[in-house]
Amino acid sequence: MITFGLNYDVKAEHVDEFVGIAKKALELINTLEGHVKTVLYSNVEKPNSFMIYSEWESDEPFRNFMRSDAFKQVQTMSVDMLENRPKHSLYESRKMS
Repeated sequence: MITFGLNYDVKAEHVDEFVGIAKKALELINTLEGHVKTVLYSNVEKPNSFMIYSEWESDEPFRNFMRSDAFKQVQTMSVDMLENRPKHSLYESRKMS
């Protein structure tokens, strides 16, 4: 299992627009092979800070999504709405026993 966290600090005046774009992106992601789930979270202490949490069955479908035109288009659409560069983290699940 691969987990991907995309962290965005959005300019206050663009929060609603960013959420709208994120919802459309989530609709698309939900149709992709290898996708498990994706959730949009907002920071309780900083409401214009968001994390898109995405789980994938394995690395390959995740990498295919990252190379897709859809992902690149969302990144391009949201760039002017952001306070700074997005921060992305990739995690792989490990057995605990």
